[in-house]
Amino acid sequence: MYQPNKLLTGVLFVSLLFTACKKNTDAVSNTNETPTATSAVTELTSINETFESGTKTSYAAANVTVGSGSWYFDDALIGNLSTDRKNGSQSARIRNTGSIDMNFDLTAGASTVSVKHAVFSSDGSSTWELQISTNGGSSYTKVGSTVTTSSTTLQTATFTVNVSGNVRFSIVKTGGGTNRINIDDVVISAYGGGGGGGGGTGNDDDHMLMGNPSGATTDVANYTNYLMVKTYYALSYHRDRGTPNWVCWHIQASDLGSTARQDDFRADATLPSGWYQVQNTSYSGSGFDRGHNCPSGDRTASVAANSSTFLMTNMIPQAPTNNQQTWANLESYTRSLVTAGNEVFVIMGSYGTGGTGSNGTLNTVDNGHVTVPNRVWKVIVVIPNGSGDLSRVTTSTRVIAVNTPNINTTNSDWKTYRTSVDAIESATGYNLLSNVSASIQSVIEAQVDNQ
Repeated sequence: MYQPNKLLTGVLFVSLLFTACKKNTDAVSNTNETPTATSAVTELTSINETFESGTKTSYAAANVTVGSGSWYFDDALIGNLSTDRKNGSQSARIRNTGSIDMNFDLTAGASTVSVKHAVFSSDGSSTWELQISTNGGSSYTKVGSTVTTSSTTLQTATFTVNVSGNVRFSIVKTGGGTNRINIDDVVISAYGGGGGGGGGTGNDDDHMLMGNPSGATTDVANYTNYLMVKTYYALSYHRDRGTPNWVCWHIQASDLGSTARQDDFRADATLPSGWYQVQNTSYSGSGFDRGHNCPSGDRTASVAANSSTFLMTNMIPQAPTNNQQTWANLESYTRSLVTAGNEVFVIMGSYGTGGTGSNGTLNTVDNGHVTVPNRVWKVIVVIPNGSGDLSRVTTSTRVIAVNTPNINTTNSDWKTYRTSVDAIESATGYNLLSNVSASIQSVIEAQVDNQ
């Protein structure tokens, strides 16, 4: 078994709640303040920024000290008008393409971020996004999906991050013109990773609850192991292979509905600037399917959920028989476990070079932009419905591990290819269940499922 570091046994949650109130107007100040750059680091492991402490009455760019520390407000202010949507007496207000940025790092990383948002006064809808920096604010990358704000009452947007080390965040208004939005109660929960840079250890249903298999990060320099956290799954992307290294997701009964297959295969525009984007036609004529990692059938609760699975960052060139029979049967069986009263955590990936599709053996497709993997694997952790998911993984937990060749003559019975988690870890170098205690891993990762 790959030996992980010990899990953090406790996470300190600090709630910073302050009260302050100062009347402000919606006018633009003529003061031209120059923001002061800072690389401050805070030892806080979690924050709840309520904007109740701090004063900023104009939209002019400036730093402002609030409960959690110094934030840079650009085309943004702290509002306390009756038309500001808020919990308490104050909230942040952003217009145009303004932003509010942390001037400090959280040393313990972050597992999740939740943000309350609403339109200011009677303004129209706007869009915004959460961005993360792991290099002291030198560069930022988008987290999750763009959020549309259209309600006059505070709504909550939650983002799964699962990034260790120093992190800071920015909330950036991206659309809606001069319409203004209010932002309140920014809650950042500390990362509680195990070995290999694991995911959060206390957030039920988190796609990366079992861990971050390869220690993927959101640093664009880490182009062979780039972390992309989506709303409906998370993945490690390899820029030069044009495929994910692995994708992980959680399935529960509420994920399974009656939404039709969207079939809207498309490039992933959230890849870092300058990276090649694999297109919906990139596999055409190759003899390989656009093989889902997170399957369409696992996300049928809504159109948005199903559509999310058709991003090409969720695809590999997969032999048609392997995709349409062997893996389709395993996917169907996995969903049957969910409908029988379980929830499952799934990790799927691929490795190696060279597969055999309907037109023969190829190492790459799309003029060399996409590597055809040699092997395709999956690990499924099955637990009965309940709460405290990670703590309920025991030495008796059923874990299904499958590893198939990427060829067009695979047996349609996926059980033929059952193996151990240890064997997949040995082949990939990953630590697949890094957030599970080492003593439990040593048992469940060595076993081969026989049910």
